[in-house]
Amino acid sequence: MKLNSTYRRLWSLVVCVILAIPYTSQAQDKKSLSLKEAITLSIQNSKELKLSKTRIDAALASIKTANNAQLPDVSVSGSYLRINEPNVDLKLKLGGSDSTGSGGGSSPKVNSLAYAMATVSVPVFSGFIIQSQKESARYLAEAAKLDADKDREAVIQNTINAYSNLYKAQQAVELVRENLKQQEQRVTDFTNLEKNGIIARNDLLKVQLQQSNVEVSLAEAESNLQLANIAMALLVGLPETTTLVADITTFEQAAPGSTKAAAEWEQIALQNRKDAAALTSREKAANAGIKAAKGEYYPSLGFTAGYAAISVPNALTVTNALNAGIGVKYNLSSFWKSGSKVTEAKVRLQEVQVNEELLADNIHLSINKAYQQYLVNQKKIDAYQKAIDQAGENYKIVKNKQENNLATTTDLLEADVANVQAKLNYAFAKADVVVSYTKLLETAGVLTETGAEAIK
Repeated sequence: MKLNSTYRRLWSLVVCVILAIPYTSQAQDKKSLSLKEAITLSIQNSKELKLSKTRIDAALASIKTANNAQLPDVSVSGSYLRINEPNVDLKLKLGGSDSTGSGGGSSPKVNSLAYAMATVSVPVFSGFIIQSQKESARYLAEAAKLDADKDREAVIQNTINAYSNLYKAQQAVELVRENLKQQEQRVTDFTNLEKNGIIARNDLLKVQLQQSNVEVSLAEAESNLQLANIAMALLVGLPETTTLVADITTFEQAAPGSTKAAAEWEQIALQNRKDAAALTSREKAANAGIKAAKGEYYPSLGFTAGYAAISVPNALTVTNALNAGIGVKYNLSSFWKSGSKVTEAKVRLQEVQVNEELLADNIHLSINKAYQQYLVNQKKIDAYQKAIDQAGENYKIVKNKQENNLATTTDLLEADVANVQAKLNYAFAKADVVVSYTKLLETAGVLTETGAEAIK
């Protein structure tokens, strides 16, 4: 009985393991992700761009509203009323009355009333208010589209940053794992040497401590990789459980180069920055708003036409009552009421103009900052490449000296750390130079969906 019970528990455990296999493989699903694919997915799934789309739709709706103000106003009204029998004393002569005009006939019995009216009004001149409002709406819609283009560039740059972080985290884990294998082998070698009395116990403890430190570094690197993976997955709209693998060839190729000076990049920015163009459109919209506010000083002119029909049983019937004409309206209170609206519109224009000046200063500073950062990262590539060769050669020399008792174990471990750090610095620098170059493109307003092509 005990044996059968043991088999049953073992079989249950096997079944549980088998059932868990599909779910485990699903949770650890891997996906190779190129930078171009990441940019495409992030644009498709960006909540910021979806919000920008709603702003564009709202601006286009405002254009329709402004255009509708120039269309004819058509209204139809009608009513049917039941009333009591009023006391009617007609002063007009009715049939059968005497010559004195006194009411000799009977009054009509009126107990209901019905009427219908239709009117059409077409604005002819409104002091340029309608035209100015249409113009303002068009410029604001153009500004909303330019804002969306700016948001698109920001999404692309954020994707490149996240992709770079994913690549860096992967490289860190790979290098630390490789170093951990070396530390484990060193501990094994030192353990054998210590047993044979070749090295002191203290030297073995040092390499064991170094192994522990590398294990902690690996745990931190794996944690950073997990966070970078989650950030990248959220950005491109994939499940967080997907293990994304960055294409290392993206950053392994030659660093992008530029022969333009900072002043040239600044001119490119002034010509291509979407936020600068959006402010220009808003300035035009503000000028149109001033015209619209001043339009209230003018009279309005409109064409009107209408039709009316009235029916009062036993008393009155009116049909085919057509009317047409031109109406002029002038609000005298606009002399003292419209001034504040004009002032308000001018203040909005001044606000836009100040923002343009602030943006010009920001472009000058951000271009120079991005340009200098790009130059620094380019220099880091060459410096860290030399550092790898130097650190590698230094490690070999120190290792050889340590084996011949000409260097201490501490010297060996320090040389090992310097060697690993040089490799990490070089891997990170390759990603940083790409990110800094695309940041320069974004700052200049020329980063698009093909921005990834700039690194090829």
